[in-house]
Amino acid sequence: MNNELLQNLDKLHTTPMGVARIRRNLGLGDDIPDVVVWCKKQIESKDADITRKGKNWYCMIGGCIITVNAYSYTIITAHKI
Repeated sequence: MNNELLQNLDKLHTTPMGVARIRRNLGLGDDIPDVVVWCKKQIESKDADITRKGKNWYCMIGGCIITVNAYSYTIITAHKI
C-alpha cells in the first residue's frame, strides 16, 4: 500500500509521555529499547491495515492499533484490540 503515512515514516516520532503510554498500553516493558522504531516496523508491515479518519492515521496490526497524528506524524497512542 502506498499512502502518505508510509511515505513519511522518517518523520514518525513521539513524546516521552507517549513512549510511556505506548509501553504501558501494549505491555512492552523495557525489552523494546526504542518504541518509535517498533511502531515503524509495525506500520510498514505488509499485514498492517492503515486507515485515515479525520486528523489521525490508524494502523491495526498484531492485535493492536497505533494512532498517529496525520499532520505532525506524532504517535499519539497505541492500544491492544
